[in-house]
Amino acid sequence: MTDAPVPPSGAPLRLFNSLTRQLEEFQPVHPGEARVYSCGPTVYTYPHIGNMRAYVFADTLGRTLSYKGYKLTHVINITDVGHLTDDADAGEDKLEKAAAERAQSIWDIAKHYTEAYWADVKALGIRQPAHWSIATDYVPQMIEFAKAIADRHCYELDGGLYFDTTTVSNYGRLARHGTDEGESRIDPVEGKRHPADFAIWRKTPPGETRQMEWDSPWGRGAPGWHLECSVMSEALLGFPFDIHTGGIDHREIHHPNEIAQNQAHSCSTDSGARMWLHNNFLVERSGKMSKSSGEFLRVQLLVDKGYHPLAYRLMCLQAHYRSELEFSWEGLGAALTRLKRLVMATAPLRDADAADVTDKRLVDLLAKFDAAMSEDLNTAVALTLLEEAVAMKKVDAAQKRSAIAVMDAVLGLQLLSLSRADLRVRPKTATITEGEIETILTRRKEARAAKDFATSDKLRDELIAAGVEVMDGDPLGWDWRLET
Repeated sequence: MTDAPVPPSGAPLRLFNSLTRQLEEFQPVHPGEARVYSCGPTVYTYPHIGNMRAYVFADTLGRTLSYKGYKLTHVINITDVGHLTDDADAGEDKLEKAAAERAQSIWDIAKHYTEAYWADVKALGIRQPAHWSIATDYVPQMIEFAKAIADRHCYELDGGLYFDTTTVSNYGRLARHGTDEGESRIDPVEGKRHPADFAIWRKTPPGETRQMEWDSPWGRGAPGWHLECSVMSEALLGFPFDIHTGGIDHREIHHPNEIAQNQAHSCSTDSGARMWLHNNFLVERSGKMSKSSGEFLRVQLLVDKGYHPLAYRLMCLQAHYRSELEFSWEGLGAALTRLKRLVMATAPLRDADAADVTDKRLVDLLAKFDAAMSEDLNTAVALTLLEEAVAMKKVDAAQKRSAIAVMDAVLGLQLLSLSRADLRVRPKTATITEGEIETILTRRKEARAAKDFATSDKLRDELIAAGVEVMDGDPLGWDWRLET
């Protein structure tokens, strides 16, 4: 059965615009449409789960816009060239560096890590965008964009073409540059007119050959990272479009530089997007997250340890996207338990027919859910309302199913298709197979029937030692014991 939840008229959608630092009602540029651009990954390594929080957030935003009845066009870019090792416009190209270190084709590296990212997107229940925009597919357009702004806004150095940030109004207002609350400025680089100036095009140094380089009016080389997003967002969404999303780390340098380019190209003060939304960091106790105990914290590691990826999605939804979220294995385990309870409680409704929701209790819950999501995507409150709907007694099953379908279409937890068995993910370190577990459980059942409790207890202890929790009386029968 395929559900098609009908979006309510509901409360107006209000979102926190980083550009103005205030909540604003969403007013689409094109009536009935929502055009969204999200900064995607630089595909030189695997994305860690902190990176993936940005895409869970962007997906939740997109789902909310769809639920509100807008025709959504969502673009996520893939950066396969131009992003330097230092976001402050210095260092080496990340992919060129990775290719040199591994003696591999840069194209193979980009392909491998793009596919790994896409696998994580699928695992986390993130919907496919309307477009995956690959940076290297747009290099000719980038050159034309740069040519259009070069005379009035750029200057050449030996290293390439640079953007003069004093040629646009109020540069850096997104990051609050020039105010007491402003974020750190870009470090000076020798030869630039102003510390904040940034590269539009980088020439290949004399005597060097890049794996990715193109001819341009400013010499053979490669585009700057910031140029890519300006070009691809305009090409696929048009200026102005509705919403630009990204991690809060983009608010300091990358997005202010995008805005400057957009202003220059449009010959206006428009930022390119009407609203700029940023999710906060995922952190661990040691600080901003990158690695933990020598293990790279990526989605596959969570799976290897026996956690279903949607437990991480739920963990993200438990916090507001603009709040820091602390990662811990204990917290992930609690999210998995919460997800299991939701799946168990929803299971009896899967075969129920869908029906219009008329029961006042469910209608009121849906109105509260709408209000929570309409107030800057308050997923933490929305989750509690979903749980309230799932736990509701003495209500028509078809209506209850429909109400849950509406909520879950926004939160993306797949409650009407996910089973408890799906959540039973085998840890990579497990030394016993599921077939062996079932064999031992059969022997234990026979021992209990024969009232041989000593053998029954011995077999139970054997399973516990192998990392298996026996659940007598539970239809599932057993589950992995996950260490935190």
